[in-house]
Amino acid sequence: MTTFGYFLACEEFGPDDLLEQARMAEQAGFRELWLSDHYHPWNDAQGNSPFVWSVIGGLSQVTSLPVETAVTCPTVRTHPAVIAHATATSQVMLGGRFRLGLGSGEALNEHILGGDWPQAAVRLEMLEEAVGIIRRLLTGEEISHHGKHYTVENARLYTVPDQSVPIEISGFGPEATALAGRIGDGYITMMPDEDLVAEYRKNGGEGKPARGGMKVCWNHDRMEAVRTVHRLWPNLFLPGELAQLLPTPRHFAQACELVTEHMVSDAITCGDDVDQHVSALQSYVDAGFDSVYVTQIGPDQRGFFDFYRTKVLPQLPSD
Repeated sequence: MTTFGYFLACEEFGPDDLLEQARMAEQAGFRELWLSDHYHPWNDAQGNSPFVWSVIGGLSQVTSLPVETAVTCPTVRTHPAVIAHATATSQVMLGGRFRLGLGSGEALNEHILGGDWPQAAVRLEMLEEAVGIIRRLLTGEEISHHGKHYTVENARLYTVPDQSVPIEISGFGPEATALAGRIGDGYITMMPDEDLVAEYRKNGGEGKPARGGMKVCWNHDRMEAVRTVHRLWPNLFLPGELAQLLPTPRHFAQACELVTEHMVSDAITCGDDVDQHVSALQSYVDAGFDSVYVTQIGPDQRGFFDFYRTKVLPQLPSD
């Protein structure tokens, strides 16, 4: 059966709002939490970007739900040895309810230290090496590593969890999806694409979870919801590799001038039609996903959670 979770958007909300949303999500019947890991929001209208590891510490005190980053990039902005340290502490604080979601990242967040932004194939190579380092450090043993991309010398984590930490890998194309099947404990993507799920299963993901995320905008006024999405998340509609390559929120704002409200209306579930919300979630179930995480775009979080608690989640099959 499919599990339904809530996706906390660190690009759009500050830490106090995110903690309150986590409380409301649990009360509404969501079973798990994702949260994004950004240095910058996608655009200035979103307006936030709290440090994800601080937010996770707060979540450990306000919710009993499992928590996963969706996703952290452990390759350029932050060394994998530091990610391992943060991961171990998060798993201890959450009492074994933490999963580490990893991906190859975007220039938007990763270029800030002034280094080159590698090509996609190199980023995946770096990700694979980083995962190996993180796994070794999470054992609590002292390690040294001299690899193609990273060096670690005499590093040991002293605060380590009793439970292992699942490491799940994000993929939006066939190469990253195949890597997720080969090295990940699970798969993360943002599209209800059964072909990608099949690719993941074929490359080693059989028997391991596939998790998908989606965004909606609940509002009694459908066109107001469309305008909200167009104002806050037009980046969702940028094609190709732009999301991985544009370096600043300003560049995203420039590119998003090409996005129209009509494009939003055709592609995102907006409004208060129960059947549309249920159908959007069901598309992930039908594509073979084990977990689906939904984000409410915009300020009316209480209305969204009441709507999903009373109207949407009761209609969905779940474990």
